[in-house]
Amino acid sequence: MKPKILITYRIPKEGIRELEEKFDVVYPEKEEFSPADIEELIVDCDAVLSVFIRPINAELIARAPKLKIIANFGVGYNNIDVAEATRRGIAVCNTPNAVTEPTAEMALGLMLAVMRRIAETDRNLRTNPDFQWGMMRNLGFGLTGKTLGIIGMGRIGRALARRAVASGMKIIYNNRNRLDESLEKPLNATYVSMDELLKRSDVISVNTPLTAETHHLLGENEMQKMKDGVFVVNTARGPVIDEKMLVKYLRNGKIAGAGLDVFEEEPKITQELFEMENVVLTPHNATGTIETRIETAREASQNIIGFFSGRKDISIVNPEIFA
Repeated sequence: MKPKILITYRIPKEGIRELEEKFDVVYPEKEEFSPADIEELIVDCDAVLSVFIRPINAELIARAPKLKIIANFGVGYNNIDVAEATRRGIAVCNTPNAVTEPTAEMALGLMLAVMRRIAETDRNLRTNPDFQWGMMRNLGFGLTGKTLGIIGMGRIGRALARRAVASGMKIIYNNRNRLDESLEKPLNATYVSMDELLKRSDVISVNTPLTAETHHLLGENEMQKMKDGVFVVNTARGPVIDEKMLVKYLRNGKIAGAGLDVFEEEPKITQELFEMENVVLTPHNATGTIETRIETAREASQNIIGFFSGRKDISIVNPEIFA
């Protein structure tokens, strides 16, 4: 019998064709399987291709005695209980390659939108008949010459840095480990402490995974250290920033503006953010391109195919199961 693969959400068929040829794929007829559906279907599945809106927790994993791999549709995997999966010898994979470039595009887009007041002036032009034009009205800030502080210099952080350098920005970064000089040099990027990044940056972009260590990485203490008039962009995970404190420092002007694709309690968004002209909001859509959805489906499928073929060069986040 072919291994059974549960796909929890409708993803592009173009990306899973090879998976369907090789395995018995259980695919939702509607947009997604409900939590109750997943609880029932996972019981006899060998693999799950999961989407972040449906958590794969310890209780769900316990219902799946045949489960061997969880292939996440996306680079972030905080929707999966990796510790429990590892304890049971289940591989957990993600898709870091497909999401890199579109997420960096979104970060740069949010940066431009909030600093150049693109979304704000668009809204006012459409809705305010008394909107005032003028040489010294509606002024924003340019990117050229500004210092961009990148928190998390993995694939996405580096992809953003490439775009920012092309826009004339200076790059400083903080990362768990300093990059090799061969990666720093083309970006003219300088490794700094978190305190120095907070004090020097004109713009701060959050590009770190959500872990116990990065939860509220930017809280009140960090925001107090930021340069007056800083802009903050988050395309990582909402809880990396303390949203209530962000609102506080946007209100008092310490933070000049924010571009947010992710939120602390998605899909709920702090009401005050809706009311601020200097905030640009997008619905966790950094990877929301047709090409990316197809390629992410293909990358997740290849993780499953590779795993059942005995390969170990897949995008696994808990490689210790192979030990």
